[in-house]
Amino acid sequence: MKKFLPKSITASLVAAGLFFTSQYSVAEDDFLAQAKATIAAATAPQTTWDGPTTGPVLQQNKTVIFIASDMKNGGVLGVLDGMKEAAEVAGWKLDVLDGAGSVNNQLASLNQAIAKKPDAIVIGGWNPNVARNPLKKASQQGITLVAWHATPQPGEIDKYNIFYNVTSDSDQIAKLSALLAIAQSNGKAKVVILTDSLYEIALRKANVMKETIEECKTCQVLEFIDTPLADTSSRMPSLTFSTLQKYKDDFQYTLAINDLYFDFMAPSLRTAGIKGEAYPHNISAGDGSVTAYQRIRNGEYQIATVPEPLNLHGWQLVDELNRAFAGQKPSGYVTPVHLVTKENISYDGGDKNMYDPQNGYKEAYKAIWGVK
Repeated sequence: MKKFLPKSITASLVAAGLFFTSQYSVAEDDFLAQAKATIAAATAPQTTWDGPTTGPVLQQNKTVIFIASDMKNGGVLGVLDGMKEAAEVAGWKLDVLDGAGSVNNQLASLNQAIAKKPDAIVIGGWNPNVARNPLKKASQQGITLVAWHATPQPGEIDKYNIFYNVTSDSDQIAKLSALLAIAQSNGKAKVVILTDSLYEIALRKANVMKETIEECKTCQVLEFIDTPLADTSSRMPSLTFSTLQKYKDDFQYTLAINDLYFDFMAPSLRTAGIKGEAYPHNISAGDGSVTAYQRIRNGEYQIATVPEPLNLHGWQLVDELNRAFAGQKPSGYVTPVHLVTKENISYDGGDKNMYDPQNGYKEAYKAIWGVK
């Protein structure tokens, strides 16, 4: 049986600096050590292909329409670039429609796509919950549906008839972003969280970041801010100045669900006379945009991003479609999380200002499809 000192005696010892082994301090030390170990693993180069190696040969003469949530979103553009490259290898026709960052435009694009009667439609980064009836109509017409970032979790989405939703594990991405702030601050991080509740995956990421910070008993979430990605250019300058004024030196970290916020935060920080490597340290659980890479490399107003392998996801979308066309099951592949910092930015495609793992994924997919 364990024996414990009376609370009054324990309190006296703590006050005198002679007692440091409470269950809380031990747990905090373990949590911080685990955070640092997770960061070390996530920053390692990705050199080995861990995805599918078998599947159906290429299905011929397919027409696909990609409906982007917003063509100003760097993540969507990166996926689209990869899909264009893979579709060209496959010999498929790929058309693109722009949802322009609003539900009305996304629905209009979807109805326009259905009217064109393609073989498949790709939901490129927007919430299918707003389009239940059109998606049902598309499925009834025999149009195959796949998605990127439609919901927070990868996999099939039966209620929308979506064959497969390609995404990294958003929970792990968000957690990794928060753990970096915890690890770098030695468990003292004070953070502001930025999200856009229009997108289910964005709100989920932000909530996971908040929960992770709150696991650190000596860290603090200063504020949880919901501000639309579509309005970043107009909202972020004033939001940046007001947050600086409100929290002053306590404003140590910004955790955002996307790099786009920092595109318009950085100029405001510069105007405020804040140096590039000073607080607030900005971390994105986002897509790993070109501008984010430039900021991280130069040490200016962003210290890290948790990018997804966007081009790889574009290739995976084509592979999942090919499996659907062939009447087979999805691959089930989920790409591992990866953290980009100034120290490792030269790895895995960093010279091209993007995360493009050098693990042979293009050759792997070509081999599966039976093409060169």
